[in-house]
Parts: sequence; structure tokens; C-alpha cells
Amino acid sequence: MVRLGQSDLEIGVMGLGCMGMSEFYGEGDEKQSIATIHRAMELGVNFFDTADMYGVGHNEELLKKAFVDARKRDQVVIATKFGVARTADGGWQAKPYRGDREYVHQACDASLKRLGVDTIDLYYQHRVDPDVPIEETVEAMAELVKAGKVRCLGLSEADSDQIRRAHAVHPISALQTEYSLWTRHVEDNILATCQELGITFVAYSPLGRGFLSGKYQSPEDFEPSDFRRHNPRFSGDSLQHNLNLVEIVKAVATEKNVTPAQVALAWVHAQSNGLTSIPGTKRQKYLEENVAALDVELTADDLAKLDAIAEQTIGSRY
Repeated sequence: MVRLGQSDLEIGVMGLGCMGMSEFYGEGDEKQSIATIHRAMELGVNFFDTADMYGVGHNEELLKKAFVDARKRDQVVIATKFGVARTADGGWQAKPYRGDREYVHQACDASLKRLGVDTIDLYYQHRVDPDVPIEETVEAMAELVKAGKVRCLGLSEADSDQIRRAHAVHPISALQTEYSLWTRHVEDNILATCQELGITFVAYSPLGRGFLSGKYQSPEDFEPSDFRRHNPRFSGDSLQHNLNLVEIVKAVATEKNVTPAQVALAWVHAQSNGLTSIPGTKRQKYLEENVAALDVELTADDLAKLDAIAEQTIGSRY
């Protein structure tokens, strides 16, 4: 287990990212998703990640249904986010990032209602608002803690300076940012900042949005509504180049008799003892595969082979 910042909450070293159950990764199946969430609990997963913008509220409502049994709710830590403003029909508002006080309070009340809870365990600012000093946003978030609506505060995709400024206003318990074999920018200073301040680092997309699993060879492998069809790393010349890098992951996996996805996850967890990852899936099969990755041990030779991937990856993250 990992202590969530300096709070009294503990989360598993692997949680479950729930975004794809509602949007972005093709069509969802609510019954299947809820079954996957329940299976995660059976496997010891207690940390579930969502956001108000996933499915424009649908994802939070899905978790409410999954944890309708109060006994289940008491066993889990739910993290949600605010700050990416969308329209009711799923579009994007002209000003996509909001961190003003009024919006922070409105977003929290709406999330509490959709989740069906009195208190949110971990409340993230999804993206920093470039027009509002982060101190003002965190002051508003701290008011939510004082009101008993939120237990712990978090940031997502913030840089080291923003993290320090936010933490000076109110303790930040978690920093969530993309981190995987092909996305390693956090190693420059963000991981060190989190360690110094006692902030739990939460790695999202630890499988490179599924690419590092080796399951995808073409944009046609994705459903029409899957945003990865148009992601720079998944298309054109970048795709063909990056597929060659996945062969390195596959080779290590073959040597260890595990899956490429398990190797990619094991690599993330080999980077820090205090790190939590939240690979996302809506299927029990892949959930079980991901959790089993925690038992995969990589040697120094394995890690050396894998290290080359980040430097050679082509294409921006978004």
C-alpha cells in the first residue's frame, strides 16, 4: 500500500483508471464496466480514478452505480477531477480550463451529486488554468476541505513550480501525470519534487494508451470513436517507427514468459517505491493481466534494453 501524501488514506500501488469506460476509447458497456470494477476490488484494488469531464459526468455516475453498496464504498478511495470545461452535448467550451473559485465550488457540488457521496477522497485540478494563479485555485480547493466536501487535494499535469506554489497554500497529496516507457518527461524534476514534498505520484497511461501492449498495429484496430485513431504517435510514419520500438518490449516479455503489457507496467513500478499507477481498462481479462504485472521482476539487463524506447519515440503526446 502507498500512503496518499501526508494524509491518513492508503491506496494500492495499482489503481484503476475508469475513463475509457465512458468515452475516448470506443464504445462502453456499463454492465461489463461495473463487473470489471467489482473484480478489481476482489483483486485488492482500492483506488479508482475518474473525472467530471469523462463522458460529461457519465463516468462519475457509473462509479456511483458500482459502489451503490455502502460496504463497497467504505473499502475504496475515489479520485475525481475538475477543471476541463465541456458543453452539455460533449463539446469543448471556448475557455477549456477553469480554475476560478466559483467554478471550483460548482464543479465539486456537481461531482458529489453524481458520485452519490458526501465527501470526495481525492480532488484533483485536472489541468492548470493559465488565466488564474494556482494559489487562488488551491485556496478554493482548501475551502472544500474545510467544508468537509473533500479529504485530499491533488493536481494533474502541473509542473514543478506550480506544484511548489500549490503545496505552499495547502498540502497537495497527489500529482497525476502521464508516465510510461515512451513518456518520461517527469523524470527531469517532477518526480524529485514530489518525493521532496511527500506527494504521491500517480502515473496515468502507464501502457502508453495501450500501444505498449503490442495489441495495435494500425489505426483501423481502433473503433471509429476512439481518439487514438488520430493521436500523433498512433498514425502515419510515427506509427510504423514506434511499432519497431514495441518489439523491444515484446522481446523482453518473451524472455520472461509474460505479456508486453506486464513488462511495460513492471518498468513503471521499478522506477519508484512510492509510485501508484492507474492503467485503464473496461475488461476483466486485461484488468487481471495488469494486476499480475506487480509480480513481474525486471533485471538490470531488462531495464537497460527498455531504456532506449523513450529517446526514440516519435510523435507528440496529444
